[in-house]
Amino acid sequence: MPVPWFLLSLALGRSPVVLSLERLVGPQDATHCSPGLSCRLWDSDILCLPGDIVPAPGPVLAPTHLQTELVLRCQKETDCDLCLRVAVHLAVHGHWEEPEDEEKFGGAADSGVEEPRNASLQAQVVLSFQAYPTARCVLLEVQVPAALVQFGQSVGSVVYDCFEAALGSEVRIWSYTQPRYEKELNHTQQLPALPWLNVSADGDNVHLVLNVSEEQHFGLSLYWNQTGPQIITLNHTDLVPCLCIQVWPLEPDSVRTNICPFREDPRAHQNLWQAARLQLLTLQSWLLDAPCSLPAEAALCWRAPGGDPCQPLVPPLSWENVTVDKVLEFPLLKGHPNLCVQVNSSEKLQLQECLWADSLGPLKDDVLLLETRGPQDNRSLCALEPSGCTSLPSKASTLWDDDLGALWACPMDKYIHKRWALVWLACLLFAAALSLILLLKKDHAKAAARGRAALLLYSADDSGFERLVGALASALCQLPLRVAVDLWSRRELSAQGPVAWFHAQRRQTLQEGGVVVLLFSPGAVALCSEWLQDGVSGPGAHGPHDAFRASLSCVLPDFLQGRAPGSYVGACFDRLLHPDAVPALFRTVPVFTLPSQLPDFLGALQQPRAPRSGRLQERAEQVSRALQPALDSYFHPPGTPAPGRGVGPGAGPGAGDGT
Repeated sequence: MPVPWFLLSLALGRSPVVLSLERLVGPQDATHCSPGLSCRLWDSDILCLPGDIVPAPGPVLAPTHLQTELVLRCQKETDCDLCLRVAVHLAVHGHWEEPEDEEKFGGAADSGVEEPRNASLQAQVVLSFQAYPTARCVLLEVQVPAALVQFGQSVGSVVYDCFEAALGSEVRIWSYTQPRYEKELNHTQQLPALPWLNVSADGDNVHLVLNVSEEQHFGLSLYWNQTGPQIITLNHTDLVPCLCIQVWPLEPDSVRTNICPFREDPRAHQNLWQAARLQLLTLQSWLLDAPCSLPAEAALCWRAPGGDPCQPLVPPLSWENVTVDKVLEFPLLKGHPNLCVQVNSSEKLQLQECLWADSLGPLKDDVLLLETRGPQDNRSLCALEPSGCTSLPSKASTLWDDDLGALWACPMDKYIHKRWALVWLACLLFAAALSLILLLKKDHAKAAARGRAALLLYSADDSGFERLVGALASALCQLPLRVAVDLWSRRELSAQGPVAWFHAQRRQTLQEGGVVVLLFSPGAVALCSEWLQDGVSGPGAHGPHDAFRASLSCVLPDFLQGRAPGSYVGACFDRLLHPDAVPALFRTVPVFTLPSQLPDFLGALQQPRAPRSGRLQERAEQVSRALQPALDSYFHPPGTPAPGRGVGPGAGPGAGDGT
């Protein structure tokens, strides 16, 4: 008899049900009890023989209530079994009988008779567990101190970890003492069925839907509950490599036989790929849906109309490993109906689908142009044709700025296959490139004539230091320099925010071939040290216009990746900070002390290939004269007799003086 289809149609869900259960590590059973009690678990199970009820000799401990809880017992992080924790609540039943001597003589009995009343109570509590086909009994020894022995009062509970159970099973638990003074306490619990298994219909097919996590390994047994010899016929179209068979007799503790006979069957692998499907989730993401896990790799290909084979785009793209039901992405800016996905396994094409054709329409008569970038930033351009990729003699690029290069499509009627057209295209591209070079040289000449751009960054330690920075920026503006500093752009800084303002200024300065000047002070050194240690600036008071703090998020990557030399210089004032106090990372570019090293500082601010001007010393003296009043006011303010107001690393009188 053929197996019904619903036994073989399995859909693995991607939304697992999560049960919030406590995890117990280790295979050993354990017990613990309420504060004040002491308890111990016997090393091995006992026979489940409750015996007859006998009279209690006095106060005894008796179970009054059973409480259960589902937990997980884990051998490893992902190897866990369901377990039932049982808590037995205990109370004192019975009382001491009055001695006959006391009733007869009306006085106190012998002191030896009184001793049991002040002694602790001990009991042996049995827990009996039954869940077909398993039955167990464990013995718990409990001792209650005399202070807690009060007739009819609860003394606490003892907890046992734990009885292993299966989902969906019915569990029965009994508890009594040994010897048994009262009727045993019993509790029946129906464990929940598999919460991640449900049945759904799809036309004539019925699906068993399993919602499990990707990391969890599981086995599913679909069996016939029959007796006697059976012949089961499987349709060959239903065979897949992961279909296995498990056989066992319906008896307690029976041994199960497992066999996976179709793992290497060519027909099963063929059926697997016939059932596999590619699903487009978004423009860039897709996944492979298949009944079994399988080793495979995928790549994009370009399919032109006319029946020609789909041409893999490898390179510039590469083959990507594929995992069943795991979302994958390709670096696409937009989709195209001619773009398809090829899936290979064992170096053989197994699956090919044009995922974007359903939403973007039929194949178009377009040609695909590929641009690749070599190891030395050499770019090449070619047109993908059935015969291969026809090279285009051009190094121009207006597309993706990506390490792999770019690819884009254009209509076929705009692409002419004849070789002379390619020559004309090459000439036009060459002319455009030449025009671009001339334009850049012209802009470079204009920039040189109007001075090099300089972005001045500093930490606003105090108002006096800001006035000193303003004096330096004003003095530099007297030279052929275009200085940008946040002191002169407070309105834009407030409107855009420090981060956006600095990023825009830095990008414009470096694009124009300018230079970024880092003016170090004790506050700037402290901020840099915080970033280098923690990756972010620590909390602290800072103003809304503190562009230096905002600039560190973009300045540090330039230094860490070696892009700073030639685009950055450092500076500090002689009596405020010693150059050695600047973090070593920032000393990979020149750091000058001002005003003692003004000539070298101004030389570093010139264009990289500009000749050293004979007027450099004259300009340095001019800047020094303009800067001196601000320096005197900062280091010798009215009413302060001592110089050297710097604080922090390397600050103090004479720091960095050079004398």
